[in-house]
Amino acid sequence: MDYIEKLLPVVEHWFDKLTTIESLIQIATVIFCGMLAALTHQHWQSFITRLLGELEKRTFFRLILNASDRLAFPMSMLLYLLAIRFAIEQFGLNTPVLDIMTPLLLSLALIKLVIYILRTGFTPSPAVRAWEGFISTTIWIMVALHLVGWLDDVIDAMDKLAIDFGSTHISLLSFLELFTAIVFFVVLANWLTRLVESQARRSPYINPSMRVLLVKISKFSLYGLAFIFALKSVGIDLTAFAVFSGAIGVGIGFGLQKVFSNFISGFILIFDRSIRPGDVISIGERFGWVQSLRARYVVIKDRDGVETLIPNENMITSEVTNWSYSDRAVRRRIPVQISYQDDPEAAMDLLLEAAKDKPRVLRTPEPAARLIGFGDNGIDLELRIWINDPEKGIANVVSDVNLAIWKNFKEHNITIPFPQRDVRIVDEAAPAGG
Repeated sequence: MDYIEKLLPVVEHWFDKLTTIESLIQIATVIFCGMLAALTHQHWQSFITRLLGELEKRTFFRLILNASDRLAFPMSMLLYLLAIRFAIEQFGLNTPVLDIMTPLLLSLALIKLVIYILRTGFTPSPAVRAWEGFISTTIWIMVALHLVGWLDDVIDAMDKLAIDFGSTHISLLSFLELFTAIVFFVVLANWLTRLVESQARRSPYINPSMRVLLVKISKFSLYGLAFIFALKSVGIDLTAFAVFSGAIGVGIGFGLQKVFSNFISGFILIFDRSIRPGDVISIGERFGWVQSLRARYVVIKDRDGVETLIPNENMITSEVTNWSYSDRAVRRRIPVQISYQDDPEAAMDLLLEAAKDKPRVLRTPEPAARLIGFGDNGIDLELRIWINDPEKGIANVVSDVNLAIWKNFKEHNITIPFPQRDVRIVDEAAPAGG
């Protein structure tokens, strides 16, 4: 309450100062310049795009275009304000409001430019992109409060808005400091994680499984360190969390058994290298290739483009067929039947000819045709082919070979039989002996 009484004279001083005719005119001028700057910003992008033409597609000019788009509003508003301030000063009038707006707009432009350079200079991060506006606005507000001389007063006010729990003092200022520290260290950890991931992806000496393991360990370690550093930076004693975290850990352990089971199973999958990104697998009725290994689940994408999230524990406890575990070569059997009137050797040659025309069918091991047996309706043949790219689909290559077989058989008059049944009608009214 005492602090509010001390703050009232300051508020009254600024209220009296801003409600004069000169100040109101300058405030109206600021609003007018802001509207002009908004219109300028609206048409700036299209103007620069037309000016650059084909150069816009180049990376350097694209960066310049994006940077100028961020600076268009504050810099155009600053130019309008400087022109109007120069005109007002010719009449011998003071411009205190415009004098404050000049460094504010300069600082806003500088903050936007620095954050954009940091964002483009390092590995792109969705977290930085999402927080870019909030960070620049927060820094700009602090600069504005400093320029008008209110920053120390605002900090003192936030420190006095507090709740005491025994010897623990929790204020609005300490909460904002903790929040800022967490955001800073989490964004930094996110950037470092992406840096590790990009470097691991470029390295030819790290296999996909070890790459996933390295990224996972880096992510959890960096995020844990970020949280610890954030707490330490605001002066929070971490020993106070020892008993509390132990009690919570027991409760969470019972409630999140499945989550931790999937988490540990994920590390087992990485260490034993039974499933790796890019492998073609089938589990239950699901068939597809492994897109990524996550902390809790495995992402499998099928030929229809559908991504299925399978818990890591299921990959450990269920039967999984890995079509590319030790060798990516996969053999497919294509059964074919011909009639007894046709030459099986000629048909087998046509089967091999149909397989050799397909680019996905391997030459080594070479395709093979076999006579399997003699069925009720015809001779059973089988074509065996090998492919080494099951991630591109298996049914499609079988379909292509079947179509080629049908064309070859039709061209050489090889008959594919179909079941036939003779039906004999017995007259029940006839005498049994007759």
